[in-house]
Amino acid sequence: MNDYYERLTSLLMQKNANLSYGRARTWVELFWEDFETTYAKAGREYQGKAVAEKVVRTWVIQYGDKLHEFAALNPKYAHMLNDEDDIYH
Repeated sequence: MNDYYERLTSLLMQKNANLSYGRARTWVELFWEDFETTYAKAGREYQGKAVAEKVVRTWVIQYGDKLHEFAALNPKYAHMLNDEDDIYH
């Protein structure tokens, strides 16, 4: 599982230089969890990690460069970018 997260985190960091590794990893994990939860709630049979990775990859490509803006405009998610101790690439 860690391999999937690492690949997606790396992709997200390429798309958005405003995110630290920790923040990018958190976003990837949230996207993954959201996809799996939504899929399960819809009553669909789990298609495996490859399908989840494909969906999360699509989201990262489409929205990754704007995540820092989204979090800044939504107080519920603002804490995701509010840690000055993070290590940036």
